[in-house]
Amino acid sequence: MKKILNIVCVDDEKIVLDSLNSQLIRNFGNNFNYEFAESAEEALEIIDDLRDDEYEVIYVVISDWLMPGMKGDELLEEVRKKVKNVKTILLTGHIDSSVIQDIEKSDRGIKCIYKPWNEQELMSLIKD
Repeated sequence: MKKILNIVCVDDEKIVLDSLNSQLIRNFGNNFNYEFAESAEEALEIIDDLRDDEYEVIYVVISDWLMPGMKGDELLEEVRKKVKNVKTILLTGHIDSSVIQDIEKSDRGIKCIYKPWNEQELMSLIKD
């Protein structure tokens, strides 16, 4: 059976998730399965469910930084502990640029992009 590649998007604002959904479908069509969560906790549940299925592969997780409860960089660190070779992208409109530089320079493997993002820049991060 063929492996199913998943992109998991996490943001506490539904409008952002809707925008990501539209852009992902426009750029990648049915090449991926798309999952959406409105909190870090919900995202971790989705990821655990996907990991339980041997035919599911978590390809990339895109997360907002500022959310109630767990922040996006903390979520992405948890994801990287659970899932090998996953791409992680942090979206933010509320973070100090020095924090982003620290995240990108660290060995955490998290790519950062500012809201509002450039669609092609985000899609390039997903493809690379």
